[in-house]
Amino acid sequence: MPSGDKAKLAAVSPDAANEGRYVLDAQIGFLLRVTMQRHTSIFMSQMVEGLTQTQFAALAKLYEVGPCSQNHLGRLIYLDAATIKGVVDRLSLRGFVTAANDPNDRRRRAVELTKRGQQVTEQAMQVAARITADTLAPLTADERRQVLALLDRLS
Repeated sequence: MPSGDKAKLAAVSPDAANEGRYVLDAQIGFLLRVTMQRHTSIFMSQMVEGLTQTQFAALAKLYEVGPCSQNHLGRLIYLDAATIKGVVDRLSLRGFVTAANDPNDRRRRAVELTKRGQQVTEQAMQVAARITADTLAPLTADERRQVLALLDRLS
């Protein structure tokens, strides 16, 4: 956000809505979108293997929980069935994941990291920590903890 816009935002009274004014720069959705655009730019400029945020989320969650069904993986990272299928298909084509019969339920297929996928995920998680730090760099340590806690409550 340009510095002039920040000054406008700071000048907005918290009662603007009560006064019948709508100030876009003071709206949560707008601010989240602008912040997400900044974070996405940082992410895409640093992430390994050209991974997208969604692909990274799938790999990181598989690394955390181990093999699981495609649908369960989608639920864990808040993606619908069609979207997670495309993500898994693209990760599979790149050799990062594989799907095998689920030993607990023959009707299901379990998605799991390949050896290459595990290596890429470990490397990507190190980069992701730097990406998070870069995204939160304008904030103090206390502000970082606060914003993460507040976003967690909102989600």
